[in-house]
Amino acid sequence: MIQTRSLACQYPGGAELSFPDVEVAQGGVLLLRGRSGSGKSSWLALAAGLLRPSAGTIAVAGQALATLTPVQRDAWRARHIGFLPQKLYLSDALTVAGNLELVYFAAGLAGDEAAITAALQALGVAELATRRPQQLSGGQAQRVALARAVLLSPQVILADEPTASLDDVAAREALALLQTSAQRCGATLVIATHDARVVQALPQAQVLDLDAAREAST
Repeated sequence: MIQTRSLACQYPGGAELSFPDVEVAQGGVLLLRGRSGSGKSSWLALAAGLLRPSAGTIAVAGQALATLTPVQRDAWRARHIGFLPQKLYLSDALTVAGNLELVYFAAGLAGDEAAITAALQALGVAELATRRPQQLSGGQAQRVALARAVLLSPQVILADEPTASLDDVAAREALALLQTSAQRCGATLVIATHDARVVQALPQAQVLDLDAAREAST
């Protein structure tokens, strides 16, 4: 689950961003909505332990992040958070399988070739294991990045604008893959988006509208 209380963050020289309180049950789906600059990516960074709050608290998968040292947060993130960034960050120097092997390295675990194959197979891209990312289509690369995100069966999956620049068919497929992957792991799914199609596709999801919350507070 994810729970925040009076959460805020501030970048050097910037204004403080404050966020409404939210509680998402384990296995639930949260849509984080707002225009560009509303703080969606910052909220994801807070949930992943990549950014420390300037105020308030956030607990993710039962862990109060403020109690962890930076080294502990890195280890916790690698084992408990699956992250699908808007820019996929697949290394062209490695094969598809090699990119997934980095997940084990980051988590301080021994690699598991069978698990890598299974993760790629579940996303329909097992035949791409020996290719390099530059040899993949956009849709294939996104599937590989999602396989990487769910490889260790994370408790939380964070996706940043997963339907950006996708046509309607590809957007529906991306959302279906995210839902299926989260359900397979029993993970809480958080999608940051400004795309109205996501809300339409996930009518049962909990919605946190950052724009509306800020307008209501002024």
